[in-house]
Amino acid sequence: MEIRRTVPVKLDVSDSAAESLFATFAEFRFAANLVVQRARNDDGYVETSKQRLHERTYAEVRDRTDGLTANLVQAARSRAADAIKGVVARWSDGEYAELPTFTADFAEYDKRSATFHDDRVSLSTVDGRVEAEYVLPPETDGTPFAEYVENDAFDVAGATLHHRDGAFYLHLRAKAEMDDPEPAEHPSVLGVDLGIENLAVTSTGRFWSGGLINHRRDAYERVRGGLQQTGTESAHRTMQSIGDRESRWADDLLHNVSKELVQEAVEHGCSTIVFERLNGIRSRMPKAKKFHTWAFHRLFEYVSYKTEPFGIDTVQVNPAYTSQRCSMCGHTARNNRTSQADFSCAKCGYTLHADYNAAKNVGLKHVRAGQKSRSGRANRQLALKSGTLNTSGEFPPADTVSARAGVHRQAHDFSHG
Repeated sequence: MEIRRTVPVKLDVSDSAAESLFATFAEFRFAANLVVQRARNDDGYVETSKQRLHERTYAEVRDRTDGLTANLVQAARSRAADAIKGVVARWSDGEYAELPTFTADFAEYDKRSATFHDDRVSLSTVDGRVEAEYVLPPETDGTPFAEYVENDAFDVAGATLHHRDGAFYLHLRAKAEMDDPEPAEHPSVLGVDLGIENLAVTSTGRFWSGGLINHRRDAYERVRGGLQQTGTESAHRTMQSIGDRESRWADDLLHNVSKELVQEAVEHGCSTIVFERLNGIRSRMPKAKKFHTWAFHRLFEYVSYKTEPFGIDTVQVNPAYTSQRCSMCGHTARNNRTSQADFSCAKCGYTLHADYNAAKNVGLKHVRAGQKSRSGRANRQLALKSGTLNTSGEFPPADTVSARAGVHRQAHDFSHG
């Protein structure tokens, strides 16, 4: 089994190297956007195959970019193809989405376009190779860098270079081969609902409140707005420092939530953790901000790699009607959700917390999508707070009545402390 980890590392970049990297970003963006433009056929069909997109665009991209190496051209094509596939997936779910446009400062590197050393990296640019040292603490013991980059068991296979908040960051991708864990004898799936008031809720009735992370983010936005109005260089430096601190704090909280989500799955013998599809999530959550989209994607990313040593899959399902459907009888109607927090089925009278109901429905979509688990050894079943639900619709007795109070007794609230 292959284990993959991503480790972000800040780079110490000289002024001349920075100019080369910014120029490379511009050419990389142009290449990726050109591939997107050429993906649509005259008949409206959008090509998603990397090979066919390569054949269609490689010569033109090489001709129209200035100094972008063949490896970076291919990386731009792959990044464009992945983004196009995401849009096409949204179309298949009946969602509206435009083809992607790349605007951020970033570039993708592999071992042909970058050389990864213990303390520095050599990167291909439109002006030739540049070197940049890693910015590391005096002692790396116990850090992700030591665990996955300095560890001989892991191999750094590639990286994504970003520029944000006035600094360059290299997101190193490390991988290692490990023995496959024994498949679960009776695998279950854990449904997860994501939201604003509650960051995450599971089909087992575990709640992670979004109160603290929302409060901290709102406070930061107010401070940031004041500093932007001031407009001085000192205010800009202060805003950058506060932004970095808030990002690290939010990242650490998401790490902790992801650990506990994985532990919840392990304790309930789950072979799969099921999330709703994240594409277009802001359009489905009117109160969601760009920050929430980032947080949801980061949480899914952290859960995905933390589950690998346990042999647990992470998947996404179409979220259509998960908030309107009764997880008991299947009746679907808008008026089933009587408030932001309450769900009461107009047909069978089943009453529970709305986010808990949605989490169960997210998991049920995967349960009913196929009868066999990845191991092929047993039918899938949904993990609940009092047992499981199988594909025959059999619930444990304790879950057939209103259990909102019981759900909250198991909640983990991040809104205090």
